[in-house]
Amino acid sequence: MDWKALANRILDGGEPITRDEALAVLNSSDDELLDVLQAAYLIRRNFFGKKVSLHVLKNAKSGACPEDCSFCSQSKTSTAEVEEYAMQTADEIVAGAKEATDMQALRYCVVTSSRAPSENELQIITEAASRIKAENPQLELCASMGFLTEEKAQRLKDSGVDRFNHNLETSANFYPSICSTHKFEDRVETARTVKKVGLDLCCGGLIGMGESLEDRVDLAMSLKELKTDSAPINFLDPREGTGLEGSARVTPNDCLRTLCMFRFVLTYAEVRIAGGRETCLRDLQPLSLYPANSMFTNGYLTTGGQDFNADKQMIEDSGFEVGHLVNA
Repeated sequence: MDWKALANRILDGGEPITRDEALAVLNSSDDELLDVLQAAYLIRRNFFGKKVSLHVLKNAKSGACPEDCSFCSQSKTSTAEVEEYAMQTADEIVAGAKEATDMQALRYCVVTSSRAPSENELQIITEAASRIKAENPQLELCASMGFLTEEKAQRLKDSGVDRFNHNLETSANFYPSICSTHKFEDRVETARTVKKVGLDLCCGGLIGMGESLEDRVDLAMSLKELKTDSAPINFLDPREGTGLEGSARVTPNDCLRTLCMFRFVLTYAEVRIAGGRETCLRDLQPLSLYPANSMFTNGYLTTGGQDFNADKQMIEDSGFEVGHLVNA
C-alpha cells in the first residue's frame, strides 16, 4: 500500500480511512514501518505541528475498586501489592497541580479508584478544581472518576474541570473477556454524557490484553464515532496478581503500528502514549512521537515511569518540543 498517498487522501478531504485500510496498517511489515510512521506523521504535523503536550497524573484515591477489570491492579479481584488510601484532601490535590505546572504540563489529570464518585469525592474534586482554576486558569484539568450521571458531569464542568477521562479499553466484542461487573455499553453511556454537558472527552484503550487486530480497529472506530477529543493509548504491562499476569507484552514495532493506526483513524484527536510505553516501546520510544502528540510524564497510577527531565530530553533530541496544542 502507498501509505503516503493514504495520508494525503485523508488530509485533502477525501474518503476517511476504511476498516480494511486500518487493519492493513496493523498488518504492515517491519520493512514498511518507517513509511507508515512517516505517513502518520504527515497527519500529526498537519493538526498538531511538532508540539508534544505533557500530562501529569494524580492518583487521588488508590486501590479497593469494586470492579473486576482483569488488567487492573486496583480491582477487587487483584492481589497485586498496590498502595491503598482513601480520597485525598482538596489541599493535596491542589498541591499536585503546582507540581504539574512546574513540569510544564498542559493538563493535570486527577484519578480516583471507584465505580462512580460518591458525593464526598465529588465535593472534594469540585472544590479543588475551583481553587486550581483561580490560581492557574491556564492549567487544564481532567478528572477520571468512573461512571457519571449528567448531574455530576455538569457539576464537574461548572467547577472548572475541562475534560473527563473514561476509557472504552477495548472493543465491544472483546470487553466481556476482561470485565463482568459492568458492560461496554455502560462506558459508552458515560462517554456520551461527558460530551452532552460540554466537557472534553478523553477516551482511549489498553492494547495487549489478548484482543485481535480487528478488536483494535473496532476500538478506534468506536472512539471516532464518539468524537473523542483525546485518546490515551496504553500498552499492557502485566502485573503480578492481576488476571492478566504472565501475558506477553506487545512488541515495540506493534506498539508503533498501533499508534499509527489510531492516528489515521482519529486524525483530529490528541493521541497520547500512556501506560506501558517505557516497558513495551523500550528504545523505540522516540519514534512514537511521529504518530502521537502527547504523553503522560513522571509515572502512572500505581507504577513509576520515565521522569520529566528524561521525557523532556527525549522530546527535544527527537526534534520535537514541549508545548501546548497547536489547536487548543
